[in-house]
Amino acid sequence: MAEEKIIGIDLGGTTVKFAILTTQGEIQQKWSIQTNILDEGSHIVPDIVESINHRLNLYNMQAEDFIGIGMGTPGSVDRKKGTVIGAYNLNWKTTQPVKEQIEKGTGIPFTLDNDANVAALGERWKGAGDNEPDVVFITLGTGVGGGIVMEGDLLHGAAGCAGEIGHITVDPDGFECTCGKKGCLETIASATGIVRVARKLSEEYAGASELKQLLDSGEEVTSKDVFELAEEEDQLAMMVVDNICYYLGLACGNIGNLLNPSSLILGGGVSAAGEFLRSKVVAYFKQFTFPQVTESTRIKLAQLGNDAGIIGAASLALKLEE
Repeated sequence: MAEEKIIGIDLGGTTVKFAILTTQGEIQQKWSIQTNILDEGSHIVPDIVESINHRLNLYNMQAEDFIGIGMGTPGSVDRKKGTVIGAYNLNWKTTQPVKEQIEKGTGIPFTLDNDANVAALGERWKGAGDNEPDVVFITLGTGVGGGIVMEGDLLHGAAGCAGEIGHITVDPDGFECTCGKKGCLETIASATGIVRVARKLSEEYAGASELKQLLDSGEEVTSKDVFELAEEEDQLAMMVVDNICYYLGLACGNIGNLLNPSSLILGGGVSAAGEFLRSKVVAYFKQFTFPQVTESTRIKLAQLGNDAGIIGAASLALKLEE
C-alpha cells in the first residue's frame, strides 16, 4: 500500500490554499481557489469540499489514502466541536459547523485551528524552527499575531487566546488598539502601525527627510517605504525603524524571559525587511533579557513564506492518529 498522505488547507479572506503532503511534510501537490464570501460565507465550505473531491478524482486517489485534513482559519475556533465563529473577513457571523460538513463531504477525518497557530506549526516543523519543541512565531502583517509551541504542543489558553502577541502592552500611554486597550504591540509593529509611528514622529521632526516630505505632501506611504528609506539612511525613517525595533525587542524580550523558546521567529509582510529588521530587534532583545535567555533564545526570520499555513495545517492531521 502507498504511504498515507495528509491535506493542509489555509483559509484566507481572498483565497483558499490547499496542499497534499507526505507525513514528512513534503508538499506533493498545491492549488488554490478564490474565497467566495457572498451570502454570509455559506459557499466557502461547500467550495472546499468540491475542490478536494475534484483533485482526488484528478489524481486518482481515495479518501482511504489520507490520514486526515487540517485547516487554519481566521476567527474563534472550537477545536473539539470543529466550529468557527466571528471570522468577519469571511462573512461568518454565526457558528459554522466546518468539521461536520467537511468530514461528511469528503469522508476524511478533519481538524482545525486558528490561522496564526498553524503558521507557527509550519515554521516550527519545516521552517526556521528546525523542528525544535519550543518555538514562538510572530507574524507582522496588517495586524500582529502569533503562535506558541511549547514542549511540542501548541498553547491555546483558557479562551483560546494564547499567542495573541499583538496585544502585549509595550507602551501604556501609546496608540489605541481595536481591542480597546492602549499601546498594544500591534499598534506599533504592524504594517499600519509603522506608518502611524512615522506620522507621529514626523510632526516633531524638523530636519531634512524624504519620508517627511512624502508624509507632509499627503503621499501614500507604506511600511516597506519606511524600511527602504531607513536603509538609505533617511534620518526620520531611521528614527521610526529604531522606535519599531525597540518595542518589538521589548515584546520579544518579555516572551523570551517568560517562555525561553529556542527560536523566536519573525514572519509576515513586515519581516520582508529581513536582516535589517532582525539585527535591530536582536540588539534590543539583548537589552531586555537576562543572560541565560540572551544566549539560548535565537531570533530568526521565517523561511516558508506563504506555505507556512498549509504545512502547519497539514501537521494538525498527524495528531488525529495519536
